[in-house]
Amino acid sequence: MQVPANLTRTLCALLLAAASTLPMPALAGEGTLTVAKKAPYNKSLTVPDAVRAECALETKVPEFVQEFAKKGFDNVVLTDAVSAKTAGKALSMKIIDVTGIGGGAWSGPKHVTIEGTLWQNGKVAGTFVASRYSSGGAFGGYKGTCAILGRCAKALGKDVATWALAPSMDARLGDSAKK
Repeated sequence: MQVPANLTRTLCALLLAAASTLPMPALAGEGTLTVAKKAPYNKSLTVPDAVRAECALETKVPEFVQEFAKKGFDNVVLTDAVSAKTAGKALSMKIIDVTGIGGGAWSGPKHVTIEGTLWQNGKVAGTFVASRYSSGGAFGGYKGTCAILGRCAKALGKDVATWALAPSMDARLGDSAKK
């Protein structure tokens, strides 16, 4: 049996009209995420002077979170500080561990560990600890320490941005999840 063309067009128009009234979560962003523009080193953490002065990890981590979070949030804003009082979703992070002796991959593997808290409208919506390790990959011996730690920061940014879309308490992200 062959369906008349005008009936097919009518059915398609009705289906399209019905579909356009349904919510489309895949296209809807998650609103605004406010991120502290600095992930400070934990006060008790010993960080090599060269890493502290040259690698800019404190700003790279939040910047990478911002870069990757733009895929799931309508807007991602870096600001001086966030807290439970920040409206909407607000993320603060700090660097709690770093291994990064100078000499690139020749001086051993590098890693960065961060922890963070996500508030939503004044309440803690999630917390995490995230680590990433790298020895520099292919030709790692020819990369500097900051380049290798930067690779860790970038991976952490992606991990945290993904987690922020569906936060949980005491989450273990990145290489921390493998422990």
